[in-house]
Amino acid sequence: MTRILLLGCAGSGKTTLARRLSEKTGAPVIDLDAIWRGRVQETSDFRATLLALHAQDAWISDGNFAAVTFDLRMPRADLVVWLDRPRLICGWRAITRTFRPGELHRPRDLLTVLRFIWGFERQNRPRIEALRMQHGHDVPVVRLRTDSEIAAFVERL
Repeated sequence: MTRILLLGCAGSGKTTLARRLSEKTGAPVIDLDAIWRGRVQETSDFRATLLALHAQDAWISDGNFAAVTFDLRMPRADLVVWLDRPRLICGWRAITRTFRPGELHRPRDLLTVLRFIWGFERQNRPRIEALRMQHGHDVPVVRLRTDSEIAAFVERL
């Protein structure tokens, strides 16, 4: 069984890593951003969808949404992978992805995303970590900081 929960700042590479892990393991990707955008953004509908998807034997869960979903996802996870990328890399990736064809991220949201990235370490990471400890303190955590660490992790899997 492969049940991996990917965490990290916007632009850290969670979705790219999710795709790579899915190719390697055959586990389906559960893209929380895509599900959230595809719904009417009602928390109960979002949670019901995630509950059903995370009941599967294998998955790669891409996204934070800690306060709304960790009680559902964390107890089922075999591994948490934190992408600890520098803010400048996250910012650059957030900027460049908005210009890719078919991308869900839009240029009009870029300033909001860049503010989020800039404050992530101070505001969001502590909340995510507290909720991770509350709902999955026993789930092993791997922290990946560089492209070479990410590549080695994927290769070892």
